[in-house]
Amino acid sequence: MEEIGMDPSAANPGPIDRSVLYDQDKHVSSAVWDGQERGALRCHEHTSKLGEWRLTPKQIELVEKAGFGYLRKIPAISLDNPLISALVERWRRETNTFHFTVGEMTVTLQDVAFLLGLAIDGMPVIGITYTTCGTVCEKYLGKAPDSTYASGGMVKLSWLKEFFSQCPENATIEEIEHHTRAYLLYLVGSTIFSTTTGNKVPVMYLPLFENFENAGRYAWGAAALAFLYRALGNASVRSQSTICGCLTLLQCWSYYHLNIGRPKLNRDPIHDHFPFVLRWKGKQSGPTTNRDVVFYRKALDSLEPCDVEWLPYKYMDSTVIPEEIRNSLVLGRSKTMLICFDKAERHLPNRVLRQYGMLQPIPEDVPQWVRKSRGVDGGVDLSGKMESELNEWADRALHIVDGDDDADENEYMVWYLRITRKVVGRPISLSSEFQRTIGGVREISYLAETFPLKGLLPEQFESISRIRSIAQECLRDQVGGTVVLSPIVGTELGKRTRGKERVRRKGTGKRRRSNDPMEGHGASEDESQYCGMVEVDQLHLHHTNDEVDHLPLCTTVLEGEAALLLDAPNKVDDMQLHDATDGIDASHFCDPSNEADNSNMLNSIGESDLQTAKTVEEVIPQAFELPDATNGNTNLEIHNETNKPEDSQGCNATNGINGPQTLVATDVNEAQIHGATDKVSESQPSDAVHSDQQMVKEEVEVVPQLSHENTEDLAQQGDNSVVA
Repeated sequence: MEEIGMDPSAANPGPIDRSVLYDQDKHVSSAVWDGQERGALRCHEHTSKLGEWRLTPKQIELVEKAGFGYLRKIPAISLDNPLISALVERWRRETNTFHFTVGEMTVTLQDVAFLLGLAIDGMPVIGITYTTCGTVCEKYLGKAPDSTYASGGMVKLSWLKEFFSQCPENATIEEIEHHTRAYLLYLVGSTIFSTTTGNKVPVMYLPLFENFENAGRYAWGAAALAFLYRALGNASVRSQSTICGCLTLLQCWSYYHLNIGRPKLNRDPIHDHFPFVLRWKGKQSGPTTNRDVVFYRKALDSLEPCDVEWLPYKYMDSTVIPEEIRNSLVLGRSKTMLICFDKAERHLPNRVLRQYGMLQPIPEDVPQWVRKSRGVDGGVDLSGKMESELNEWADRALHIVDGDDDADENEYMVWYLRITRKVVGRPISLSSEFQRTIGGVREISYLAETFPLKGLLPEQFESISRIRSIAQECLRDQVGGTVVLSPIVGTELGKRTRGKERVRRKGTGKRRRSNDPMEGHGASEDESQYCGMVEVDQLHLHHTNDEVDHLPLCTTVLEGEAALLLDAPNKVDDMQLHDATDGIDASHFCDPSNEADNSNMLNSIGESDLQTAKTVEEVIPQAFELPDATNGNTNLEIHNETNKPEDSQGCNATNGINGPQTLVATDVNEAQIHGATDKVSESQPSDAVHSDQQMVKEEVEVVPQLSHENTEDLAQQGDNSVVA
């Protein structure tokens, strides 16, 4: 796994300069970075039943007059929800562009013209809003829906299809117009203006279809792009889970511009067809299984310039492009406001000049603007509320952006990498970062604790004390208790602590589950929780030549009454170690016959009692250290009864009576439970133990081999459960 320090974006994905992406905290990429996956978005586009409409030649003529002759030819395309969701994670509503690793890109007015064949020049799509359907439907469709098909100013698509999908052969002109308007409302409501309400469409578009020839003068392509921009902006907010708008346009734009998730064509495009979405018509063949959001996210995070097609239409057959579309393409470079009723969105081609075959300089700042929430009361004409936006659209021909032949794209990329979000997905996991951070804080705490204070100036002493306090405070916040410094392997504490321990026994009727927030065994070693009260550190057992060396004891003190620590289905006879001298300063527990060490809490399962757990030893020791009385070092040697060092891990426990009930524990994060082939009949402390200590013998029957299932059950009871 790559170290954080080796990749600056791993520590800070950006933006470093927030002058452009000022809404980063609300963006979905922040949630993803924090480990809050939302999965694939629900994509609302309702094109599956468009083919069930049967249009007469007269209806087709009216549809073409209204400007939707090409849109109606586009069949339903299978949406790739994970791909769309990954693209949304890169969309920024501050600039209405995608922020990729190679720079900014977006769906432009030219893309809409090429892909959908909709007009990008003409009158703005705006009009009167409605809060009820009855009157407007009666006027333009000749029929009003009942309450089961209408909601506010919206009507269900199913109602339109049920009553208007088949025009009678002997229909009058008025009836044909009614059926055609119903089709057009269904068409825009299921494609370019699809909503997140499911299968409903606002009836406010109906008056624009009153005169079909006049309807063809509207800039439906610009309105479709405004609607898509708004939908992308809404979906990019971390709290959203759905997206609407013309997702066929978005997905096919990605197919043309990015070599990611692009399916194989069912046919060889010998001759290009217009609109260019038809290249991807029908369900495509290609490996889409197991391509989830994370797959596409990683692909976009590692996007290379060679994966980008800046000019995908350059080699398309231009003769198939209608003349009215070709003549308006220059307006695709207009820096203007796009309008669709109450939605007004900025079109900023100056930020994506490479999509027009030009060099990309550093673009000018985008003025911050608040997307207004305009009233939708019945009978309100939005034209009076959007005067400035309408004026900007009217002057669109005056704001055609041009390239700069002297632009330095290297300078642009240096600037861009400071203002953008470089990656969305974390290069390494949150748990790994947590462990690294806690490990670093522990090391700082130890260095501050062991730093020589002799001869320091008062301000230096204060700084060291401050560092020590901050480090221990951070560790306490993480593990939930007052931190006692953990010595590093091979070092000894400057001051030994005396303590009394107490062993309490409690019957167990059911297994204890780990309530670790990181979910049990997969959790960080530094986040283990016991009974919701005690946090303990790590107990490392290193096997070397039939013995366990270097046993650091990292203790965590919890104030208050004694708490439960160990809960395992073990059969253990009465074993209590009493300190007759009110504390042991230096004691070493070792079995001279190399059978077992009484400093381990030997937990075994009886042969005849695998299913029923009778007793358990609860170790509630105070802060202590067990030095080696025979060789003078602090390393605790634990001998395995079968001389196999890989078969044992132990929990230290000694017992005292009437001592303070301050809890100290050592944490074994992943207990390994191995069967032993011998029977331990007696465990006695060696001569190093004080002569006044009371010896206690115990007989423990050891099962030769535990099944994998029993091993998992024991491990789930708590990370400190060990069977030697």
